Amino acid sequence: IEIFKQGPFEHGTNNIGEFLAIVHALALLKNKTDMPVYTDSRTAMAWIKAKKCKTKLDENEKTCDLFNLIQRAEKWLSENNFTNPIMKWKTDIWGEIPADFGRKR
Repeated sequence: IEIFKQGPFEHGTNNIGEFLAIVHALALLKNKTDMPVYTDSRTAMAWIKAKKCKTKLDENEKTCDLFNLIQRAEKWLSENNFTNPIMKWKTDIWGEIPADFGRKR
């Protein structure tokens, strides 16, 4: 089931996309289930734990829409708790994560 699909954002990064998708999943699952949320991005996992997207991407007119989404996600993380475990996708065992839409090689 797809719950978050936007872009592609021309000036975005995979890690930002993973971060936003995790936050969207957590918001959807909040108070409904403790189902785990999987990602293949250790960076996005760290950002979720810190409740801050620590991207080095420049904020400018080309990335404005993306940074608005990041700010909304960070706000949600700062105002909400969640019990869903964030799990590392085992690419070496399971293959590429479907969330990458076959874009990684």
